[in-house]
Amino acid sequence: MAATRELLHKTCLITGAGRGIGKAISLEFAKRGAELAICARTLSEVESVGAEISKVGSGSVKVFRADVSDFAQVSDAVSKTVNHFGSLDVLVNNAGVQGPIGSFWMNDLQEWKRAIDVNLLGTVHCCRAVIPHMITARKGKIVNLSGSGEGAFPRFSAYSCSKSAVVRLTETLAAELAEYNVQVNALAPGAVNTRFLDEVLKAGAEAGQYLQKAIKQWNTGGSSVVRATELAAFLASDDSAGITGRLFSATWDNWNGLDVAKLAKSALYQMRRIDGVRYFEGGKD
Repeated sequence: MAATRELLHKTCLITGAGRGIGKAISLEFAKRGAELAICARTLSEVESVGAEISKVGSGSVKVFRADVSDFAQVSDAVSKTVNHFGSLDVLVNNAGVQGPIGSFWMNDLQEWKRAIDVNLLGTVHCCRAVIPHMITARKGKIVNLSGSGEGAFPRFSAYSCSKSAVVRLTETLAAELAEYNVQVNALAPGAVNTRFLDEVLKAGAEAGQYLQKAIKQWNTGGSSVVRATELAAFLASDDSAGITGRLFSATWDNWNGLDVAKLAKSALYQMRRIDGVRYFEGGKD
């Protein structure tokens, strides 16, 4: 899919943009005309991405060092973004860590808490800092990276719990912000080869049944990051107007051409238990 210009003149703040999926999303947004503010904990990495953006994008780019687990750093980055660009239209909460791998009761508790601090509270901090600006503007888009935010994920309890909480936060904020024309959605990028895969391979037997899946993913190349960046761009653009409080899989879902009115009345693309009522709801009025 060739890049289009649907993000032209939109100011987008992307966290965890120094590598991996965050870097890929940043470059895709740049190609689509966005004005970008990107941040990460490692300044040299995000500066390198900023230099690449300057070569492929028509908009400007602002680079920050920020640890999303620190609300003061997040607030400073948001303030500088708004002061520089005059607005903030899109927030992509991509920053995340995998946390400890292995049985829950054997995990280092401080590492477990750190995953919550980054994945959940980092998302909370960014949303808390950005939302007032979006409410004032009466428009905005928030895209939260959910990872494996649904279903049990044994040996990865900190990651799974934090990302599941992000999905529920997404749904809750979507309901609270609907009257302000601010849409909040979650994105599951799929099994993309990133440093997370390296960590699983390094963990070996501690990863349990997922070790063999990780080896297969390494050998086959994993999911395409292109699908994830295209989905992020869709959720950040006006093309997804009216869609809010949903979790989309970049790997499995076809998000183009959705009937927004019908979607709003259903539980599709939400984190719900599956039973006879939910499963057959499509056939009801």
